[in-house]
Amino acid sequence: MPTQIQIKNLSDKLKKYQRKYLKKQYEKLDESATRIMINSLLTDVLGYAELEDIKTEYMIKGTYADYIVQLNRKDRFIVEVKSIGLDLNENHLRQSLNYAANEGINWIILTNGRQIELHRVIFGKPISHRKVFEFDLTSKEDAKKIPEFLIYLSKKSIERNELEPFWKKVEALEPTQLSKNLYCCEITKLLKKALKKKTGLTFSEEDIIDSIYKIITTKIESSKPKHQTQLFKKKKTFTEK
Repeated sequence: MPTQIQIKNLSDKLKKYQRKYLKKQYEKLDESATRIMINSLLTDVLGYAELEDIKTEYMIKGTYADYIVQLNRKDRFIVEVKSIGLDLNENHLRQSLNYAANEGINWIILTNGRQIELHRVIFGKPISHRKVFEFDLTSKEDAKKIPEFLIYLSKKSIERNELEPFWKKVEALEPTQLSKNLYCCEITKLLKKALKKKTGLTFSEEDIIDSIYKIITTKIESSKPKHQTQLFKKKKTFTEK
């Protein structure tokens, strides 16, 4: 797992990026100008080598992905870039999902230089995705927490295969996955014992499972769909300079 020193180093680099690019005067940059910012984000902040690790306008099935990040000849990320003034949304992922399906790439970074989203590609029929996190780099409220997530996109973390365990943790804690553990016999036995102690009555495992099901379905049905779940989300705010 990333160390606090590594997170601190990334945080310092991120602050330099923020001071240089996240200014009021740049909020209307077009997509081509925004890519200059993304070059700095990928190299200066995340540590990728400009010519060795980063491929621009990468051809996939006759069309071009904005960026492909490669390490050891393996495609690690598709990076989809939008202009800094354009808020990111679900529609911006459609083309990247097609790229991922054709190339077998597990991860998509969607960014406008100000907002960053990380998506895990789910290879099924149809292909889908799960938003792992999203945040706005101009947010002061959670500035200390942002590097703790962004570190998993750094070159060193990818080389050490730290992103996959992070993903497994995210997936395991996803409500629909976590709720399945509530049906195990150890949990039902524990609840039977607790209810017996509290009420003096004996409850069947079927009664307990039915009640757990009602709790789970009520909770999950009111939440976002699986592919939209995320750990971290911040609203748009521009830092005045």
